[in-house]
Amino acid sequence: MQEKHTYEVNGMHCASCSAVIKHSLSKLPGVESCEVSYATEKATVLHDPARTSIPDMNAAIEKLGYSLAEKNSHQVHGHKQHSEYEHAEHLGLHDSKAEKLAALQEQYNAVVFALPLTVVIFILMLWDVGAQLVTAWPPMPVPMELFNPMQAIIASVVLFWIGRPFIEGAVRFFKYRVANMDSLIGIGTLVAYVYSLFVLLFPSAAQLLELPTYTYFDVTIVVIGFVTLGKYLEARSKIKTGQAIEKLLALQAKTATIIRNGAELIVPIEEVVVGDILKIKPGEKIPVDGVISEGASAVDESMVTGEPMPVDKSAGDTVIGGTINKQGVLHVSAAKVGDETILAQIIKLVENAQGSQAPIQNLADRISAIFVPVVLVLAVLTLVIWWTVGSYFLGFTTAFSLGLLSFVGILVIACPCALGLATPTAIIVGVGKGAEHGILVKDAENLQKLASVDTVVFDKTGTITAGTPQVTEVIALAAAWRSERIVQTAASVEQNSQHPLAQAIVSYAQKHQLSLSSVTEFVETEGVGVQGVLHKHKIWIRKPNSTDKKNQNIQTLAEQGKTVVVVEIDAKPVGLLAISDVIKPQAVTTINSLKKMGIEPILLTGDNAAAAHYIANQAGISTVHAEVLPQDKAQVITDLKQQNKKVAMVGDGINDAPALALADVGIAMGAGTDVAIETAGITVLRSDIALVPQAITLARATMRTIKQNLFWAFAYNIILIPIAMGVLYPVWGIVLNPIFAGAAMAISSVTVVTNALRLQRARLQ
Repeated sequence: MQEKHTYEVNGMHCASCSAVIKHSLSKLPGVESCEVSYATEKATVLHDPARTSIPDMNAAIEKLGYSLAEKNSHQVHGHKQHSEYEHAEHLGLHDSKAEKLAALQEQYNAVVFALPLTVVIFILMLWDVGAQLVTAWPPMPVPMELFNPMQAIIASVVLFWIGRPFIEGAVRFFKYRVANMDSLIGIGTLVAYVYSLFVLLFPSAAQLLELPTYTYFDVTIVVIGFVTLGKYLEARSKIKTGQAIEKLLALQAKTATIIRNGAELIVPIEEVVVGDILKIKPGEKIPVDGVISEGASAVDESMVTGEPMPVDKSAGDTVIGGTINKQGVLHVSAAKVGDETILAQIIKLVENAQGSQAPIQNLADRISAIFVPVVLVLAVLTLVIWWTVGSYFLGFTTAFSLGLLSFVGILVIACPCALGLATPTAIIVGVGKGAEHGILVKDAENLQKLASVDTVVFDKTGTITAGTPQVTEVIALAAAWRSERIVQTAASVEQNSQHPLAQAIVSYAQKHQLSLSSVTEFVETEGVGVQGVLHKHKIWIRKPNSTDKKNQNIQTLAEQGKTVVVVEIDAKPVGLLAISDVIKPQAVTTINSLKKMGIEPILLTGDNAAAAHYIANQAGISTVHAEVLPQDKAQVITDLKQQNKKVAMVGDGINDAPALALADVGIAMGAGTDVAIETAGITVLRSDIALVPQAITLARATMRTIKQNLFWAFAYNIILIPIAMGVLYPVWGIVLNPIFAGAAMAISSVTVVTNALRLQRARLQ
């Protein structure tokens, strides 16, 4: 049976590493598909564990310098509990952030050692070039007889210590015929070093062979110095891309106070089980999802939902793990623990999305897979052309020197890292920023599709509207009856009913702080209304009859799709209550934002046409599909797509699930049903539709960043590789020195990651 597993990958150094690993694993029996991300250092493999296990996969790639490890987790009382280490790989970590930071410190130490030497040698190299070009230029402060041996010693240390990964990459290339960036750098710098050492130790043989007497120790030193600096800056930047998950992980409580056998015990969060009673004091984090059994407080849910205002909670209300109790002491019965909590699910969703691959990345992956072999061929071909054709025009000595420089320059400049980082780094930052704002993205493909959406279809109930009936108008029919008295009378009778309309009337009275009285002889007639005796008067709260419907007020309210309730006392109508689902406060601004973005909003509902058009007019939506059966909602989406529209569907109910699944992108309200959330590609927390245009803004910004990164990654290679080959030499006498190639290569990767990090400062509103 095929199973999908995600593994941490150790030993990755560049984008071409992912291509090597993917190629090696894909050839194994039982492996159906494999995706490897350099940015997250994870491999997602769909395989049959009975045919190919982790040891089998490691056996295939360990000889190439890589290894796989399963993500860490442990079982607690039957529940899988996620630790911060399990979620560490989103940062491109191996086992933990501490381990990654230790590796980063090693890189820093290497940079501290190599960079001063690199700078000094680079300055002396420029000095020597200036002395050769400008007559008045002062001579080198160090005699060449001393400078060359000094460079040889420094180059030996730098190459075989700081540059050891590059040498190992070159060895693996010759041994296993697989190449990555390390291989390119290793071959280039090793060739420059070996040739220079030969010229230094055997000058007579070099003269006999008519070889240039120049040495290229400076190339070895400076290239490795610049590349090491670039890799350090890249690694440091990659850690920053995972800050969103770090913030989510920081929300998790480490301990909990539980009440067992009447005693309070402080235990690790892993030991909390369903049914435990937890005591949460003011200022403490709520450890797990649960239900308040005792106490009342205001709870700060902003870290999970993004809602800034604390939410009042009392007995019977649910609370979310990771939120903060602001006031009173709460006793909470644990309902969900471990990876079943909302916070754990959010972390998992964000983590999976950050490791997923957007379709736009396919081109970069295909190019990266063949990039290194093509570069090696180009480098060798360039060397041969310089030594043959170049020798005919320039003489062997000059052509040999320029050919060697071109060979090394091509290998150094043609690093595919920028290409491999262009898409995943932007996805990581974009998905993380969305999570911080309450926008949860299922995968990168949905994020890419969302960026191209031109039509957003909204369900009405619970999406554009609040989803619960509310009293919207109170109309007096008798001069002696004021609005407050009508509501007070109706609510006093309706408080004995469980009907949703009755609850709306009672809630309206409570909201306006109206005192209610007890009634006697209460009777509820299904489909008609309720009645009772209040202060010796017979009260009848009912639906309008044929005579009532002649009233202009009732006709107007009915045209708006509102439900009208008649308040009757002693057989005389004294007032009307209009009840309907009301538009959400942020609906109008949301629709206006979408229109400004060039997106057409559409209302799709099963409600009656009058109610639908009334709500649509309030929100500013001109296109309405009303009285649509649940099974027909998907057909509306199909029709829109057949018109070549890119459609996003926003809904929250089970009846929305087919439409959510069929749309290019489904957007579910966070307070909606599990079915809707599971079907959708995007989930907005706290059911705030204002997050819909923000999600689209985020998607567009992410895709814009990806395209910028890909453009510069492609342009960098397209422009600089030919220069390194020497195409400018016949006209301007320019050949790209490997030293500058190394600096440019380092800058390209850092630039791509830095550009992706700019998304963290993008404004979504």
